Amino acid sequence: MEDKAHRLERHDIETGIADALQKHITRHVVPPPTISQRRLSFEHKRPRWFMEMTAEAIGVFLFVYGGIFPIAAMVLNDASPAISSIFQIGCGFGLGIAFAIITCAPTSGGHFNPAITICFAIWKGFPWKKVPQYIAAQVFGSFLGGLVVVGQYRQQLWALKAKLVAEGVTKFNFNGGPGSILCSFPNPDQTNLGYLFMTEFFIGAYVAFVIWATLDAANPFFSPASAPFIIGLAFSVLEFADITVSANMARDLGTRIVAAIFFGSDAFTYHHHSWIGILGTVPASIFATSVYELLVKDSIVHIAKGHAGHSEGQGGLMKHLSRVASSGIVEEV
Repeated sequence: MEDKAHRLERHDIETGIADALQKHITRHVVPPPTISQRRLSFEHKRPRWFMEMTAEAIGVFLFVYGGIFPIAAMVLNDASPAISSIFQIGCGFGLGIAFAIITCAPTSGGHFNPAITICFAIWKGFPWKKVPQYIAAQVFGSFLGGLVVVGQYRQQLWALKAKLVAEGVTKFNFNGGPGSILCSFPNPDQTNLGYLFMTEFFIGAYVAFVIWATLDAANPFFSPASAPFIIGLAFSVLEFADITVSANMARDLGTRIVAAIFFGSDAFTYHHHSWIGILGTVPASIFATSVYELLVKDSIVHIAKGHAGHSEGQGGLMKHLSRVASSGIVEEV
């Protein structure tokens, strides 16, 4: 068989590497497979709501599992830096969110957070009737993530429980205990619920604001390809801090249910903190997205770039521009 690869000449380099390679090398690519009518019929019969809920559940599972897996390694190995660290936990959550968006967002929109789902309903026209089913799917995905980690670390977890029982400990949901692998608990000296709420609120608002800026189609600094990693990085930066936060209602509630099943119902009553981890991000996200929508977003830029239209059509846009121009002239005068 004749060799299809030839030496590149100088003028080939000047035309660009892609053109040169296409000219000198013939690539034999496997043709895409055909899709049977049977598969098309099967996919057509799938309920859309079920596909969306499945994608949301899998997405939350991916980022929860990616984050609490290194937490388990750190807690069960006495925080040994050779096994796991806060940095690894942050990377686990951040990359887990990126992978969740990449794999599941094309189907469901990639909310993966009840607070974000509620904000989509408030600001983006997401149907309110879908909000409960999205939240249920997100919590279920977190629940599955917690179950899998407990199953994989069952031997070490039960050994830790036995050790604590031998030391006279009867409750296992505390910071550093088996339950803390799954959800957040404050330290024994962190009794100021106002402080804990404000910490959760600020971090939830921080993440939501970055998410909303990333989703802004008129923002020139983001692209669809970079969005998963930017959002993941925003979340992971906060996980690098050694503070008690959940930053996601589904992530906290789903795994807290697992903690209650295996380590005691005080997972919901310890220091009266659970409501902060479960609900704290909802008002925080609403606050952050309200600030972006009302004080930062420039809708005329969206219209100019073709990402939105005036509700009254082209005529309404022309009237608005005329009023703006007139007011500008008056101000100059």
